[in-house]
Amino acid sequence: MRLFHEIDLETQGVTTRELQGEEIVNSGRYLIAKTLLERGAAEVDPLGPDNPLIFSVGPFAGTAFSNANRTSVGCKSPLTGGVKEANGGGSFGYALGQLGVAGLTLSGACAEWSVMRLHRDGRVAFEDAAAYVGRGNFEVARQLFETYGKKVALALCGPVGEYQGLLAGVAFTDKDGRPARVAARGGVGAVMGAKRVKAIVVDLDRPPPFSDTKKVNQAVRAYGQMVQNDEIIQTSYRPIGTMGMADVQNYLGGLPVRNFSVGRLADTEAGEEFRMGGDYIIPQVTARGGEPTHSCMPGCLIQCSNVYVDAEGHEIVSPVEYETLGLLGSNCGLTDPDDLARLNETANDLGIDTIETGAMLAVLMEAGEAEFGDTAFMHACLDEIRQGSERGRLLAQGTARVGKAFGVQRVPVIKQQAISAYDPRVVEATGVAMMSTAQGADHTAGNLPRLVTQEMSVSEIISQSLAHQTRVAAVDSLGLCVFGGSVTYANLGFLADAINAAHGTDLDEGFFERLGRGALVQEHEFNRRAGFEASDDELPAFFYEESLPPTGRVARIRGADVHDMYNGLPAVGGEGA
Repeated sequence: MRLFHEIDLETQGVTTRELQGEEIVNSGRYLIAKTLLERGAAEVDPLGPDNPLIFSVGPFAGTAFSNANRTSVGCKSPLTGGVKEANGGGSFGYALGQLGVAGLTLSGACAEWSVMRLHRDGRVAFEDAAAYVGRGNFEVARQLFETYGKKVALALCGPVGEYQGLLAGVAFTDKDGRPARVAARGGVGAVMGAKRVKAIVVDLDRPPPFSDTKKVNQAVRAYGQMVQNDEIIQTSYRPIGTMGMADVQNYLGGLPVRNFSVGRLADTEAGEEFRMGGDYIIPQVTARGGEPTHSCMPGCLIQCSNVYVDAEGHEIVSPVEYETLGLLGSNCGLTDPDDLARLNETANDLGIDTIETGAMLAVLMEAGEAEFGDTAFMHACLDEIRQGSERGRLLAQGTARVGKAFGVQRVPVIKQQAISAYDPRVVEATGVAMMSTAQGADHTAGNLPRLVTQEMSVSEIISQSLAHQTRVAAVDSLGLCVFGGSVTYANLGFLADAINAAHGTDLDEGFFERLGRGALVQEHEFNRRAGFEASDDELPAFFYEESLPPTGRVARIRGADVHDMYNGLPAVGGEGA
């Protein structure tokens, strides 16, 4: 049994439901899409009180089950106008699970800025947050830990979310207390700000009880052993983390460089040094005394995160990830990871999406506001965003709106959300996911960055993308991290047995695909009700018109090719629901 809290922020009333069996399993992305559909949220003002803000964790939250403590945050996106699920690591989902809480739905809005507290004894209380308003996430986290002690986990609305800037995400504290794990995309932090919830504080407790705790503990150990024996995890994700993808994309020519005008920052085969990837950064971090491997959430054995330090060994930021290297780094013309790390730290303090922020700043550079690589300009823009000046508030509205305001033609967005760090002219299967997903241009919906597609037909690429999108939607619905996929996807029977032991279900391994398909079809239905059409799946024109150096490739897949790709999946309320 798990608890799910429905919280009316206007009255501070709490209604608690008891969840059993598959109700606990069908969480994350699936639960968010289902809830938003049931509440008619496709037609509400995303920054109005009728837009629910949903927090959901998976069936193993609160345990040491490796990579199983992610937290999904969902709502109608104020950035895209469509469905949104953003998820992050950290200790927040772990804490919810330890209190036996499967999730929260926040409705309405608080009359004044508030801290919401989930106590160990089950109480939900509200306290005045006036002392924290206007402050950065790191200062607020320090103050909250001083007030509530160290045995809590935090979810924070940063200063940009306070004024409903669409760059804003929801920041979770990591296992060391840094508010640096961000459910970043789609403006979910702006919705938290519109509800005047500055922070959610959750007590840490102990692992929750299960139907068969002994079998669950055995499964936790067995899964951990599989992670430690997995070649992909141990040779790629653990030693290099996501930064290694920068080296791959620079080599393939799919790296975003100077507003997606070039696909390679340095020609390493010709002897040029590429400093914005894991091959350069990890040895540097190690030599400086930083942490090249670090777990973003309790219990995770993959440890693909990192703690980046300066030349004197002082911490700058944790973590530096590939998407940040790509969008806030090479896409803005940066060549020094130290410069990127300092900007990354500021973005974390503001609680903003580094993908959307980097794409927006590169569009400003495209508009002639600065030269590419001008870090002083980038810091000045972030200062304006922090202050909430008139210009800062415009910049905080994201790439699409800034591009329109400055009359820029080359604006890399789909459904008004910035494209992730994979140029769709080269990384075609990831491009299909970013085009087709109801989430907006989000690579996490189905990233296949190494799939060689030049000799594949459009229909073959779409088929590969749909299969992977289904897997990822299931992972996102179970509170798992995709970086454990090489273990998870190969052991679905084991996963079903572990869930059965935990929650008394009777699942077979087919549940996984049913769950993923159910999430996808409900998300697609939400966007249909919100008025999205095939034209909304189209790439910006320059991807079709401009060949990308050094490969010379142009995009060949259109919005009409991908818009109907979910039609063969079961209808809403059918399989997977």
